[in-house]
Amino acid sequence: MRHLLLPLAALFVLIGIPAAAHETDPDLAALAKRYEQHWEERSEARSVTPESYRQSAAFAGELLAELATLDEASLTPAEKIDAAVLRTLLEQQLGNARFREWEMPFDSDNNFWSYLAGRSGYRTVEQYDEYIAEMRDLPRYFAEHIANARSGLARGFSVPRVTLEGRDASLAAYVVEDYRQSPFWVPFADFPASIPADEQTRLMREAKDALERAVTPTYADLIGFFRDEYLPRTRTTLAANDMPDGPAYYAQQIREYTTLDLTAEEIHQIGLAEVARITAEMEKVRAEAGFEGTLEEFVTFLRTDPQFVAKTPDELMGVSAYTAKRVDLKLGDYFGFLPRHRFGIVEVDPAIAPFYTAGRGGYEACQMNTYDLPSRPLYNIPALTLHECAPGHSFQAAVAKEQPEASEFRRNTYFSGFGEGWGLYVEYLGEEMGIYRTPYERFGRLSYEMWRAVRLVVDTGIHHYGWSRERAVDYLASRTALSTHEVNTEVDRYISWPGQALAYKLGEMTMRRVRAKAERELGEAFDIRKFHDVVLSLGSVPLPVLEDRIDAFIAAGGPGLEGVEYE
Repeated sequence: MRHLLLPLAALFVLIGIPAAAHETDPDLAALAKRYEQHWEERSEARSVTPESYRQSAAFAGELLAELATLDEASLTPAEKIDAAVLRTLLEQQLGNARFREWEMPFDSDNNFWSYLAGRSGYRTVEQYDEYIAEMRDLPRYFAEHIANARSGLARGFSVPRVTLEGRDASLAAYVVEDYRQSPFWVPFADFPASIPADEQTRLMREAKDALERAVTPTYADLIGFFRDEYLPRTRTTLAANDMPDGPAYYAQQIREYTTLDLTAEEIHQIGLAEVARITAEMEKVRAEAGFEGTLEEFVTFLRTDPQFVAKTPDELMGVSAYTAKRVDLKLGDYFGFLPRHRFGIVEVDPAIAPFYTAGRGGYEACQMNTYDLPSRPLYNIPALTLHECAPGHSFQAAVAKEQPEASEFRRNTYFSGFGEGWGLYVEYLGEEMGIYRTPYERFGRLSYEMWRAVRLVVDTGIHHYGWSRERAVDYLASRTALSTHEVNTEVDRYISWPGQALAYKLGEMTMRRVRAKAERELGEAFDIRKFHDVVLSLGSVPLPVLEDRIDAFIAAGGPGLEGVEYE
């Protein structure tokens, strides 16, 4: 679980919603509080030493044993959800400790060196002082990560070399001759009026010193380690099964990212079936578009015709923003609870854009990648905006933050199967909302769904069946309208991050299945707004917990959230 290598504040793109606060079982409440306090201490310490991880694993084992002694029959429905979430988190933590995941502290998509730089929004002197303290602490923090990476190299536990070629470019922006050109200087270039002038002068002086003595030299050392030591010694195999205790490691990754009890073989077959189903849907849309050639020729047309390429980054951002506003017009028809928070739409940081995904959602903003515009066809942008912005991740995060009685351990919880499943589900929901206006945009939506279905085949193909990178690239390229650039960056992501790619499609299939069950059994009593509100009110939970909650929703007759008016 690569994200556990960062402080908790930087780990989760989304924020989960807890159920109601514990009222009847002080033992469960005490366990949750202890878990919460432990991670708060870990976050403040910013320690990534093996000993710190082993201590956390030992603590997780103790809590898990205590959790097993609770009388499930005495728990309320809300407490049972809390207990299931806590149990899953503890089991994942023990699994990561078993395989010493901290010894692979970065991959082609995630790293420990870019989350801190360029922050903005500081309003107080104390916040600036804390930021400077973190800058001064980078040499120690990076050294611990490098030591972990060396241990991983020594036992063959590393990111495959082919996925890291050129990734050192993401570090170059931090090694500057003029400290004012560093991404870390951003908060000091424009102080809020609330910071007195004398304090601004002091803070800039201390930031300059931290940058010149700590930050810039530390990044220079990291580049040297990456280029001269790590990259030449990384493994040349691709499969997770080829790593130390590889089959067990891949099985653990599958459980972590999907929260389902499925084997690699089962997932591969599910993927093949979905690929066949979506291919048939694509043929229908090709005919609707009036294209007389084959599906393969239609995809070539979509990839090469200039009408689908934004001429400027602003044009792409405008399509995304307009999509988001058209979604706003429809939200009230599909959701009863509408959050007050408003998010922004911003471009991906240019320093990481060449290797970054097409977009990413978050509470403050969802990001759109404008690097290499021909690789970002406009017919994909509506589906991408639905997934990352609204009613996808940014909307999901806002709903989460505005739920009452949010206990901390649930607020800092994110399960990929649930979160990414929701993102893909709302791409499908865009069809019902009328967001896709042309056959090309509908094909873009299907291409994105196919992209996630292909992941089931490719991820298991690489890590279980031993596929080559070339075979994975060909399989993804021949079945989607993704650009060649995106195909290659995505395959590298799957190679370097086993199991994560499985979460999207399996999560979406779960959500569509439980919705279909609710519609079938509730009949005219089914209200799509109430269903969506109940799903999002869970925050982020293992997929079996979602299924149990919808079963209860059906048994109760399909009620909405208390305090929300449904006309």
